[in-house]
Amino acid sequence: MIRRDYILRMIEEFAQALARIRSLKRSRRWGEASAALDEEFERLIGDGAQAVARLSETELLARLMQDGPTHLVRDKTFLLTTLLMEAGDVVAAEERVDDSRECYLRALHLLLDVLARGDVFECPEFLPKIEMLKEALQGTPLPPGTHALLMRHHERAGEFAKAENELFAMLDAEPENGAIVEFGLSFYRRILAQSDAALAEGALPRAEVEEGLKELLQRPKRSEAQSAQ
Repeated sequence: MIRRDYILRMIEEFAQALARIRSLKRSRRWGEASAALDEEFERLIGDGAQAVARLSETELLARLMQDGPTHLVRDKTFLLTTLLMEAGDVVAAEERVDDSRECYLRALHLLLDVLARGDVFECPEFLPKIEMLKEALQGTPLPPGTHALLMRHHERAGEFAKAENELFAMLDAEPENGAIVEFGLSFYRRILAQSDAALAEGALPRAEVEEGLKELLQRPKRSEAQSAQ
């Protein structure tokens, strides 16, 4: 009960701060919104937004683990992800394109990491959705590692067509990368074990899975391509 009360109080206080930040955003009071975000970053990890931008996802998670019980890390990661999304919006409004992309990308990576550790569907309402972060990052190429994380997420969620889209985004960026081909082959072979109903629900019927597998099998592996040179 004490643990639950603490979590509820933490989320309630965060929701109040988030409502204020979003109100400032709607009023286009970017400087005040930025200052409010700094306060929340400081409260959560002990540093402001600029310091957050310099830390890797691993370092950010380590900061979340430093203060308080480890069972709160998941909830704190949700808070941090939300703050990064809000910070991305603010710096985007200030036309700081690179900074906004970094905030959105960091938020997406943290969210994918924490969702991979538990139930995909148990998330607080204030948390940005995967699709929201992907939309915010539209127009800029994503790193292959981000596509791989998205692919695994969509596969776990049974969204097989979306997982395949991420696979082909990686292949389009690096068509001769044999490691990506092998990654894709493993994906198709795994989901072939799914029922026809599950594949259809995931918008990737069995015939399309088999077609995708056949296409990848026809692609040269990296070692074959190199030996042919």
